[in-house]
Parts: sequence; structure tokens; C-alpha cells
Amino acid sequence: MIKGLIAPILSPFDNDLKFNQNMYNDLAHDLLENGCSGLAPFGTTGEALSLSNKERINALEGLLNSGIKADQLIPGTGLCNFPDTVMISKHALDLGCHGVMTLPPFYFKGMSDEGLFDYFEKLIEEINHNKLKIYLYHIPQVSGVGLSIDLVSKLKKSYPDIVVGIKDSSGNWENTKSLLGIDDLVVYPGAELPVIEAIKLGAPGCISATANLNGGDISKVINFCHNNEWEKAEDLHKKVTKVRLLFQDYAPIPAQKGLLAKKTKISEWLNVRPPLKSINNDKISELANTLNNEFGYSY
Repeated sequence: MIKGLIAPILSPFDNDLKFNQNMYNDLAHDLLENGCSGLAPFGTTGEALSLSNKERINALEGLLNSGIKADQLIPGTGLCNFPDTVMISKHALDLGCHGVMTLPPFYFKGMSDEGLFDYFEKLIEEINHNKLKIYLYHIPQVSGVGLSIDLVSKLKKSYPDIVVGIKDSSGNWENTKSLLGIDDLVVYPGAELPVIEAIKLGAPGCISATANLNGGDISKVINFCHNNEWEKAEDLHKKVTKVRLLFQDYAPIPAQKGLLAKKTKISEWLNVRPPLKSINNDKISELANTLNNEFGYSY
């Protein structure tokens, strides 16, 4: 497993909304040099479902060509389109990525656990790769299709060396706690808010959107936990929690991109693909001033 903080890296676009590989590489290196242990390209924060498969393939290869290590990457590969999910998963594994993070098929709603199990079973058979490691992705408030505890348990028991973990972005601590009770399942909370309690129950860290901007402090909290410095972890976690909740008062993806634009002085970081809308300058300044004045950051 990747132990520590994993960043679901933001996707940069030029003014014509083409993917900007150089900006992507620079952010990836910066995140790994400043606290993150790994990266999860093509997640919700990375506007994954606004990217083409060709863009995902090229972006992964671009990261590796820039010196990023493949075993630091868990790219998202979950689509409604079964053949393309197989194809981009195989590509990531052929490159040597640590694993793939896979959504359930999310177009058809109200599907049974049996139907979803059949999907993952067929997916595993079709990928047919000796290095396959699947991290399930549970984010029902966005995908509209959840992964029940019973289903995750059955998948883990049926494919113990392949279905290795899950990212739980439900925001429901009771659900995360139940997942942590499944033997040998690697569970990453999808935010830093419950990370201390999760680590106490065996989690290796978390996968957090705000790692793109606040990776240093979040990773310190996690490291304190792993070193059994619980008081230090709790103290810094209070600050980290306030920052996370502050971002939730804004549109998180445009807000983080806006702050990156301000920090790097690269205006292209403001760009998002529709239907998202870029944050306006007044909102960026408001957020930056709060982070600077109340939390000691410099944006």
C-alpha cells in the first residue's frame, strides 16, 4: 500500500481547454516533494469524467517521462463504458502503476449488489493482468451508485489479492469504520477530517482533495499518527479541519485552482472544463485572505 497522504491531483487546462502536461508535471513533483506519498490522477478533483481516454493515457506517460515513479500512482479508471475501463486500466498497469481506482458503473441506478459484483468479476477477468490491484471508489453522492459493505466484503473475499482497497468519499464515518473492519482491506478516507480515528483502526492515511493546497500540514498529521505522537496530531488536526471546512464553503475544484493561479502566477490554473465555472477574483482574494490571516499561509 501507499502509506501517508495521497493527492487526487488537479488537472490543468490551457485557455483553449486543452490539457497542459507541463503544468501537470510541475504540480505532481511539487506535491510529492512537499508531503504527499502518492498521487491519484483522474479522480473527482481531477475532473476525470471531463477527460478523454487519450488524455488520460498521455498524461500518465507524461508524468513518468518527467521522473514521477509509477508505483506512486493510483489512477482512476472507472467509466460507464466497460471496454474503455479495461483498456485504460491495462495501460496504467503496463506502465507499472501501483494500482487502479475504479468506480462502479454509474449510469444505471438502483442496481443490485449481485449485478455490481458481476461487473467487477467481469472487469477482473477482462483486464487479466498479473499486477492488477483494484482500489474501489465509493462516492455515492456524486456517482449515484454506492458500494455496500456486503458487496465490498464479498469482492475482497473472492479476490483477496486483486481487490486490495477502497477510497471512501461518502463522508459517513460509520461507513468508513465498517470498511475498516473488513480483514486486510486498505481503506483510505476521502478526506482528512476522520484521518486520526481511521489510522487508529488501521488506515494507512487518506486521499484528500485539499492535499493539492494543504499537503504539508495534512501529511504532518498523518506522520504524527504513525509515530504515535497523538497529541501533536490532534493539535495540528484542529487547524487542518478548519481549512478543509473553509474550502467546503466554496466550489472546491475552482477554488483550489484559483489559489494555485494566485500562488504560481499562472493564470491558466483558473481554467475548468464545463459544466464547472471558474471562481471569480473577489472570491479568490476572500479565500486567500482568510487562509493568510487566520491560518498563516501565504497566497
